[in-house]
Amino acid sequence: MEQIIAPETRVDRRALLAAGITVVLWASAFVAIRSAAQYFSPGALALGRLLAGSVVLGVIWLARREGLPPRAAWPGILGSGLLWFGLYMVVLNWGEQEVDAGTAAMVVNVGPMLIALLGGWLLREGFPPRLLAGMAVSFAGAVVVGISMSDGGRASIVGVLLCLLAAVTYAGGVVCQKPALKHASALQVTTFGCFVGTAACLPFAGPLVTEIATAPLPATLNVVYLGVFPTALAFTTWAYALARTTAGKMGATTYVVPALVVLMAWAVLGEVPGWLTLAGGLLCLAGVAVSRGGGKAREPGNVTSTT
Repeated sequence: MEQIIAPETRVDRRALLAAGITVVLWASAFVAIRSAAQYFSPGALALGRLLAGSVVLGVIWLARREGLPPRAAWPGILGSGLLWFGLYMVVLNWGEQEVDAGTAAMVVNVGPMLIALLGGWLLREGFPPRLLAGMAVSFAGAVVVGISMSDGGRASIVGVLLCLLAAVTYAGGVVCQKPALKHASALQVTTFGCFVGTAACLPFAGPLVTEIATAPLPATLNVVYLGVFPTALAFTTWAYALARTTAGKMGATTYVVPALVVLMAWAVLGEVPGWLTLAGGLLCLAGVAVSRGGGKAREPGNVTSTT
């Protein structure tokens, strides 16, 4: 009995570690984007990030000699590449230029809720009560964080709509990616999704060249950082974890990001959070704990454990 349960536990711990790496790096991306966006337009920033990510992923893919993804994986790769790697990054960058960070955080965090709904419907993952309850708690925390970080001004309607579009494309990209991971490795799905997103953003090549020539070196290095870590590394660890759990649970995990962004902004930018911000961050963490609890989903032929 122990020999059956132990390997499953190890795999789950690796998936949790991968998800943890993802949320930490994605949280750091908000700080890097905030800095780089002063010198780069939304499309140019997205293309620069994707180019850096594509180079790193391409080198790793060639070194590992994993080959091309199977034909069955390509619909999901194309969908996630266009929606998540391409459109999402452009509209998110644009939306954050139109609204304050708090409003952006609130609206974009509709995404995990959409992932749970689409995953339950299209991927037949169902609607576990613990998952829905945890996401409701986390979303309430994201709203509190957003309100506390708002600058008090009226949000741009265009900016809110762009952030909502970012949430929709994020959710659509995850739901497209999940089936592809049944046929291809996490590295293959991430690498070729990034290639697709890069190709979709090539119309922004002209502005990128112009803006790199005038941007200070730290801003350009931020773009490279975004490509290497929050894109190449974090999207690969995300795909690795997504292949081993449901899209709904992975979406719920990203509610940790607002709490981490608050702490990183405090440490890096000197933005001291108020008590309301900290309370919202704790709600986000509590909701993730609720949604991830309750043991593993039962699968035919597997022994479940309650660690």
